[in-house]
Amino acid sequence: MYKICFVEDEEHLASIVSAYLEKAGYEVIHFTSGQEAISYIGNPVHLWILDIMLKDDINGYDIIKAIRKQDETVPVIFTSARDQDLDRILGLELGSDDYITKPYSSKELVLRVEKMLKRCFPEPDKNKTYTYKNYQIDINQRIVMNEGKEIVLTTLEFDLLLLFLKNLNKSFSREEILEQIWGQDYFGSDRVVDDLIRRLRKKMPQLRLSTIYGYGYRLS
Repeated sequence: MYKICFVEDEEHLASIVSAYLEKAGYEVIHFTSGQEAISYIGNPVHLWILDIMLKDDINGYDIIKAIRKQDETVPVIFTSARDQDLDRILGLELGSDDYITKPYSSKELVLRVEKMLKRCFPEPDKNKTYTYKNYQIDINQRIVMNEGKEIVLTTLEFDLLLLFLKNLNKSFSREEILEQIWGQDYFGSDRVVDDLIRRLRKKMPQLRLSTIYGYGYRLS
């Protein structure tokens, strides 16, 4: 059973969402404050759902920073009443994997959670490996190695890498990348694509990842 940590200080909303997640078969641990959540970090967790704005002095950004110090790969979904591109980009830079704006339906959140967990914990599939330059990419374990050293990628970074590896020499527009990586229900700015590309280039400098100005990107 997947364990989800849900940080939300609106107790009525948290009760409803938790009930939906539990009905879908997940174990839910609910925290009403940032301090409670940070104190739990280090325990086995499959996914975090973080409200950005909390009533205490610790907000969602503080929590994800603490999470990423111990685990760079566990998926994180941000929720916020503010629908601003800056929030989305800052969340991405800190290592979030998805963003949902309040008010949202519990059913929509459950669907986002299911989609995220399927991406992060796929069913085993034999012979799913790629080699590019000095990089060895294991799809089943979602691991990238370079000369015996692991390169730690976030969920979105790994998904973007796979998209390019499976489509070498194909040009993708920013809109196509948004749809492939974030899904059709993402309505934020395409600036998040540029930021994700920048992070992937920094971690994997051997990638021949070309910018097609005014359009998008291509891996060759």
